[in-house]
Amino acid sequence: MTATDLTSASAATAEAIALEDEHAAHNYHPLPVVVASGEGAWVTDVEGRRYLDCLAAYSAVNFGHGNPRLVEAAREQLGRITLTSRAFHNDRLGPFVTELAALCGKDMVLPMNTGAEAVESGVKVARAWGYRVKGVAADAANIVVMAGNFHGRTTTIISFSDDPDARDDFGPYTPGFRTVPYGDAAAVASAIDENTVAVLVEPIQGEAGVVVPPADFLPALRALCTEHRVLLIADEIQSGLGRVGATFACDLVGVVPDLYLLGKALGGGIVPVSAVVGDRDVLGVLHPGEHGSTFGGNPLAASVGLEVVRMLASGEPQERARVLGEHLQSRLRSLVGHGVVEVRGAGLWAGIDIDPALATGREACEALMRRGVLAKDTHGSTIRLAPPIVVEQADLDWAVDRLAAVLEEFAVSDR
Repeated sequence: MTATDLTSASAATAEAIALEDEHAAHNYHPLPVVVASGEGAWVTDVEGRRYLDCLAAYSAVNFGHGNPRLVEAAREQLGRITLTSRAFHNDRLGPFVTELAALCGKDMVLPMNTGAEAVESGVKVARAWGYRVKGVAADAANIVVMAGNFHGRTTTIISFSDDPDARDDFGPYTPGFRTVPYGDAAAVASAIDENTVAVLVEPIQGEAGVVVPPADFLPALRALCTEHRVLLIADEIQSGLGRVGATFACDLVGVVPDLYLLGKALGGGIVPVSAVVGDRDVLGVLHPGEHGSTFGGNPLAASVGLEVVRMLASGEPQERARVLGEHLQSRLRSLVGHGVVEVRGAGLWAGIDIDPALATGREACEALMRRGVLAKDTHGSTIRLAPPIVVEQADLDWAVDRLAAVLEEFAVSDR
């Protein structure tokens, strides 16, 4: 579990970073580490240094790097066929959508690739349902969304983002969205009118800093949507599929949405897989030619996704995340008052507000990297931890100890 303190970039690391910076668009600001391989919860850089991965590719690697079951599913399918397009049937899509629908307790699945595609698809489905089923006047549909949301970076999605980095200079923006404060059910109620077709919500806001709403918020949204004949759409792209100690974050408060938006972990960290999952009376509004994807539901993606669903159907990943998450949350809360202002989270997902007088989130993540822990900052002095569910408890303790050491290091240098 040790990692050499990286005080300066080596020649191999510097060369790899320089090559990427020269020819890859600068739409990310990654930490100065160059990952070359990974296994379980650990990755190794081009110099042979090991790091505990506490980001898990924003929950895409929930089941660990190189998970043997998922790798074998991909390898077996690679030798058969990988892509047919939806112009033809393939023998892997049927089992995948059948078992994913069952896992969600729904009837139908719309397979796509990326999380943003799932959100875009959910928006289209909600509008079509509003016009064709609810009877909303043409082009009058609106969707209620939350302040601080993050659903992706396509032009429609950033139209209802309040993050200037995602939104500024990318207009004109798509109309049809009403933003209300996250966690405020009364504000949602006030925003709903006869033309509202959906309420789109992250059960836990990830990019905002792993923000957990009041326990009665999602149940109140469910009741409002039922009362006003509005679809409740849960973006579980980061929070779902085991991350929070349950299959979905909605499960933590006993809420069943009309549509689940899934992605990231659904592809097992191997291929992009996303999906919109709902009942036939909602997803059935789509007709041939109205929506699609050449790669959506491809045999390789379906094979990996099917294995992910079967792993989750056992309940073992969820229980592991619940038990280890309780331990992680307890350890992190012990740091409050010792360089940490607040800790939020559920399961193996935590948002940690560092005392801004000590460090920014970026500075904290860079210091953790030097000590062998990879994490990601967001919004000022907040860092997020989301290790793969296969992580060991001893590894979690090791990571929290390194965070405590980093905080002490900043406190000493500030004196």
